[in-house]
Amino acid sequence: MQPSSRDHAPALHVRAWRAVTLTATAALLTLSAQAQTPSSLARASRPEPSNLGSYVADRSSAIALGKALFWDMQVGSDGRTACASCHFHAGADPRSKNQLSRGPNGTSFAFAGPNHQLTAGDYPFHKLADPGNRDSAVLRSLAAVTSSQGVFRERFNGVVPGQAEDTRQVVYDPVFHVGAINTRQVEPRNTPSVINAVFNLRSFWDGRAQTIFNGVNPFGKRDTAARVYRNDRSWTLLGWKEQLNAVAVTLNDSSLASQASGPPLSNLEMSADGRRFPDLGRKLTALRPLAGQQVASDDSVLAILRAANGDGLASANYADLVKKAFRSEWWNGSKKVTIGSASYTQMEANFSLFFGLALQMYQATLVSDQTPFDTFAEGNGAALTAQQLMGWGVFTGKGKCASCHGGAAFTNASIHRRLITDRMNRMTMGNGGVAVYDEGFYNIGVTPTAEDIGVGGNDPFGNPLSFSGLAKKSALLFNLYEQALPNQLVTSLTRIAVQGAFKTPGLRNVELTAPYFHNGGTATLAQVIEFYNRGGNFARANLANLDADIQPLGLSATEKESLVAFLKALTDERVRKHAAPFDHPQLRVTNGHPGDTSTVTNDGWGRATDAWLDLPAVGRSGYSADRIPASFLGLAQ
Repeated sequence: MQPSSRDHAPALHVRAWRAVTLTATAALLTLSAQAQTPSSLARASRPEPSNLGSYVADRSSAIALGKALFWDMQVGSDGRTACASCHFHAGADPRSKNQLSRGPNGTSFAFAGPNHQLTAGDYPFHKLADPGNRDSAVLRSLAAVTSSQGVFRERFNGVVPGQAEDTRQVVYDPVFHVGAINTRQVEPRNTPSVINAVFNLRSFWDGRAQTIFNGVNPFGKRDTAARVYRNDRSWTLLGWKEQLNAVAVTLNDSSLASQASGPPLSNLEMSADGRRFPDLGRKLTALRPLAGQQVASDDSVLAILRAANGDGLASANYADLVKKAFRSEWWNGSKKVTIGSASYTQMEANFSLFFGLALQMYQATLVSDQTPFDTFAEGNGAALTAQQLMGWGVFTGKGKCASCHGGAAFTNASIHRRLITDRMNRMTMGNGGVAVYDEGFYNIGVTPTAEDIGVGGNDPFGNPLSFSGLAKKSALLFNLYEQALPNQLVTSLTRIAVQGAFKTPGLRNVELTAPYFHNGGTATLAQVIEFYNRGGNFARANLANLDADIQPLGLSATEKESLVAFLKALTDERVRKHAAPFDHPQLRVTNGHPGDTSTVTNDGWGRATDAWLDLPAVGRSGYSADRIPASFLGLAQ
């Protein structure tokens, strides 16, 4: 065939024609996408307890207390482990040495033991000859988990007032060790981000941190024995009479407070085995906040409390901060409280209440609502590139991503979703049967169902973690624990599908939070999209509980690339730079142990010596460039 006259057009005209075509396509995509775009996250209400004023006396002081506690390494039994130790970059954990766990039901390490240095070649854990075809030959399938290193296995003996380290005794660890030397333990599930977590209806991958905070632990009204102590003073002819009463408290919309009360006592994450919250209270109320950690002179929250030399805060101890933040009836009692066989002050006995609420109030400030997508959602069609707009179209259409990652928080597990579907919903599952399931919790075939049953498990009191399972067990219990009636009719004959289901994470800043999924078994966004495109890893094996949308999608290479581009439009540059409200004090973080999986150095007590990396203090403007050492980011995009 003879070439047409268009084939002889000058190159400049061809480029101009392509530019016009791309611009027109982008305009059409913009109009289409804006028609179905959720509002900016900046417009979303930030939930908090309706009765917060019954506990908190000063909001700004409570937020400052929460930020100090979150970043303070003195909270750990070893005096070296903070909440932030596992949530210091985009609210998550990018470390890559000694980050392997066997998982909840694992009996041995799948491919490498403690102190392994992870590499890109270790991922994905489930590797196929053809990544686009779930029926192709399986090259490897590892029952492993990438998570966060916590503390050594130790037994708690007590606290010494004024000392950051608890007194404790090393216990030989039959799992996490190299030779006869203990290594730091690693959690059984991947670490999720705390940024935007204020929107969670429930927290943790399995939802065990309840939306109602009981002031003591993660389990809300399910723990019928949970009590804190209130000083009910009354006037008599002899003056004021003091009466410490053990009371049950109910703080709604507080899954973050519930979540925060868990790790400080976890013998994997932060605590020697056997420590109680009043013990932590006894230690911290006598310690100067953030002692030994630098605080930036322009820290967005802590600058006014900063010590003159920048070493921690000027407050004499945490007791001073508690008194400023919380109403006096929760800490001003002079009588002691007996818990077990030990005696504590009221402030020490109530420290779980202070800790949970203060951390919740601080973390409620960590909302990443200044992304290109938010600008686009506010009506600026030029905020997304043509490729990102195409990706948004794939996200809401052929890719079926929005089916689970809905709304401004990009998760159906958001508390705002409760207004649309409430706690439970009905759906046709992967095997074609209709079942009731927990909204925002899905089995997507990442791992075999039996390997980790997620929200299908039970709480410590023998009740189902899932709303669906609880409603099936007893509508009365559901009403008691959730302070609400079941929104779906669930009887003893109703089929429920919750086994192997996990909370849908939000996708904001997802390019910064590798590795992915509850098992941390995927290292890049491209691998994540390939997983969904082929229809999951264990879809056929998990059919009874599988989300029906997990099926081959048939995305083209261009569509997959556009989806990655769109996901990067969900990054708030303040998060990348650690700028306010994501600025923070200095943090020293363990990064495995010198040596490898065969050899480590004994610290003289049966523990491996730690390797340390330093994250400098940063103020409201953030770092000029990403200051996290490159070795932290071995799995980043």
